[in-house]
Amino acid sequence: MKLYRLIFKRKRVFSQSDEAGFAGKTNWNTLDTAGFTRGTGSPPLDTLNSGNINGKNWIPAECDVSIRPGWFYHKAEDSKVKTPEQLFDLYLKSVGRGANLLLNVPPDGRGLITEYDSSALVGLKKLKEEAFKKNISKESYEYHVANKENRADPKWKLNDGNLKTFVSGVFMGIEFEKPQLINCIVLRENIIEGQNCKGFQLTLTNDKGQEIKTIKGTTIGNKLIITFSKINISNIALSITGQKSTTLISEIESYLIDEKLIEK
Repeated sequence: MKLYRLIFKRKRVFSQSDEAGFAGKTNWNTLDTAGFTRGTGSPPLDTLNSGNINGKNWIPAECDVSIRPGWFYHKAEDSKVKTPEQLFDLYLKSVGRGANLLLNVPPDGRGLITEYDSSALVGLKKLKEEAFKKNISKESYEYHVANKENRADPKWKLNDGNLKTFVSGVFMGIEFEKPQLINCIVLRENIIEGQNCKGFQLTLTNDKGQEIKTIKGTTIGNKLIITFSKINISNIALSITGQKSTTLISEIESYLIDEKLIEK
């Protein structure tokens, strides 16, 4: 039970009064639990938020939040159920940062989920399906050598949709034959050998090789969703700028989602 409580409270991101459901932008799946106890004896909030880079225990982040203002059903809150768009934003800030989203949906006095909550959940499902329906990266070819002019033959691992295939190294990317309009990139790290990326840079360029946008980050983990205002690009280059051990990248996905859904 003690271990379960530590896992349950792992990286719950909240103010002093309520849970928000956000993971840290730096999010390690490892955590040190020695010397801590459940409840008030758990690790500090900033540690729960980001994990420990060299933590001894593999305890993935969990972001818990309620679909309503409170954790239990109250008829007065029927009009305050989070909208599909608000739930999508929570998805980006939890699952999209490598965490698990624990969404509380309380039953009413009949023991049933109300039409308000179920409608919001169905709406979230539709938004997700529409946003991630077309992985534009599948129309690209990949490279993973230091010199793009002498790139190796494509291995089709970064855009094959298979999380079991991966590319190792500190420089890799995908290139499109024609410019593509995108506003979302999803990075997937193969974590079967552990989570290793501690720093990366994405460089987006046009068909003339001119840099359009640079995005820097820290951890990647199982899934990292990055959104921005839509731009036309021809190339997505990923540089691993820091790592604990060899970083394995499974996928570089790209999408054009509804602009209203970009992370707030």
